[in-house]
Amino acid sequence: MLDKGIPQSAILALTFTNKAAREMETRVKELSGRSLRALTVSTFHAFGAKILRSEIEALGWRSNFSIYDEGDKLEAVKEALRECKMYGASETSDIKTVAQMFSKIKTGLLRWEEGVNPALKNVFDEYQHSLKVYNALDFDDLLVLPITLFGLFPDTLQKYRDRYRYIMVDEFQDTSHIQYDMMKMLASSNVCVVGDDDQSIYSWRGANYDNILRFEKDFPGMLEIKLEQNYRSTTTILEAANGVISHNTNRKEKRLWTGKDGGGAIEFFRPDNEGAEADFIAEKIREVKFRERLGYDDFGILLRTNSLMDRIEESLLAENIPYRVSGGTSFFARKEIKDILCYLRLIGNTDDDVSLLRIINTPRRGIGKALITRISGLARANRSSLWEAMQKTRYARNTLFEEAAKTGLDQFITLIETAREDILGRRPLSQKVTRLVDAIDYWSHLVSDNARNEKAARWKFLNIQKLVQSIETWETNPDNLDPTLYPYLNRISLLTRDESGLADEGGKANLMTIHAAKGLEFPVVFIAGAEEGLLPHERSLDEDGGNIEEERRLFYVAITRAREKLFITACRRRRRNQNLVECAPSPFLSEIPPSLLENGADKPEETEAENRMAAEKFFSNIKAKFNTTPL
Repeated sequence: MLDKGIPQSAILALTFTNKAAREMETRVKELSGRSLRALTVSTFHAFGAKILRSEIEALGWRSNFSIYDEGDKLEAVKEALRECKMYGASETSDIKTVAQMFSKIKTGLLRWEEGVNPALKNVFDEYQHSLKVYNALDFDDLLVLPITLFGLFPDTLQKYRDRYRYIMVDEFQDTSHIQYDMMKMLASSNVCVVGDDDQSIYSWRGANYDNILRFEKDFPGMLEIKLEQNYRSTTTILEAANGVISHNTNRKEKRLWTGKDGGGAIEFFRPDNEGAEADFIAEKIREVKFRERLGYDDFGILLRTNSLMDRIEESLLAENIPYRVSGGTSFFARKEIKDILCYLRLIGNTDDDVSLLRIINTPRRGIGKALITRISGLARANRSSLWEAMQKTRYARNTLFEEAAKTGLDQFITLIETAREDILGRRPLSQKVTRLVDAIDYWSHLVSDNARNEKAARWKFLNIQKLVQSIETWETNPDNLDPTLYPYLNRISLLTRDESGLADEGGKANLMTIHAAKGLEFPVVFIAGAEEGLLPHERSLDEDGGNIEEERRLFYVAITRAREKLFITACRRRRRNQNLVECAPSPFLSEIPPSLLENGADKPEETEAENRMAAEKFFSNIKAKFNTTPL
């Protein structure tokens, strides 16, 4: 288009994420060799914000408006509930649920007459009023208000239609109805959208692949071009993906093909439980990395839900495999887990100032900022740790601090000293950590901190119990010759190793949800938890009225992330809500042509022989490399 003389200022390219927009802009600059300062490459939300910066005064806001993030929005919803005397009512106790409902109302996904509590209409109006009073917008406003603006002021709409005469949309299947409406209002006849209905997996946040059908209806003269050649995966992987997705009825017919012929069979494993599954994945990464000379970053481990991550993280740690987590919070990065680990680190090393500051007032002990500032100043003056400064403050006769603060300080020091005597002893570490959690009274802290959501408190305490279980598994491993505190902390510290050089030179393995993996690719992929109830996920089917086709599209996306090799695991039994339940393989597995799927558990002897041969070949090459003729 640029080569044909179309001005860059007349082109609008829209996509789904900031990352995709940056990549698109980088690619077009490399292709054209131009700076392209007048070209607009943007997400829908950023483009909406750009329009509003210029035009919003017509709607009663000032142009220097603020954009609320999720935390700001939740606080504004909470304040609106307070103003309407509804904060704390049983039907409004979950602020996030109310905020999500407001978002659906605002973007047209939900109507007040569709069973919504009518009392919340006043709260919604109060929330909207407060946004205007504080000259603020939430994320939804960045799409809603430009459409409102264009509807109220046709001249403004025409100004933007005249400027952006060529519109391009990437990842079109991920657009929502409201994003489609914005695009349609701006578009004349020069529109190009690119999308794959088989990869539409975001209905839970408003995306609707029916927009592809709407596009065909709204632009009847359009030309359809099928992009069926895949440049990523082997024939085996694509045939498996085609076999699965062909069972969806509500889709455009197409069949992926590739010039990369062949490829090994997809290996399917049925481990006894999630522990065996995690161990298999970690061990297989070690084996394949060694045999194929790959980096850790060549491996992707994909999960339907991030609740499956913690056991896999444990096994990766046990095998010293560096990894990164995407699409969820690492088990060891959750606040409640970090709190307990910081207690253990301080018990192991009282000079650990970072850990001390994190937990000195968790739970609250009345140790205020003034006392912490005094202790920090004393530590700097004496070039000592905060712990040593605390000891001096504890026994100082004359202080200006309230008795409650000194009492809290004394209780904290006593707690750590008592725990040190216990935990640095010889009895099982997991039992000592359980006693420590009880001594801290961490359950009461969680209940207090989640006063309006006891379910969240129970879930966080369950995570702590999982931590204790993982410590027990580690210390009872017969290969673990020193199951004490310091080796355990050293093991956990693998998680905090710097990206730049302390991690293995092969990068980090990628542990992520399938949603987070979209757009990525890896030479080797593991799809873990391919079980009925997880994939398809029972909760997703309940919430979406039985949307089996979106769950199948999710499995299709997971399969097509693999370039060379794909492993799929499904446990025979899995622990759910403290109960061990029998698991059936995902029904989607039966949709993969049987000739492409190999039961990896049927050939342990062959796998062991392959490993032995690979090891012999490796050491033979090393020997040849360093073999020199004596002088």
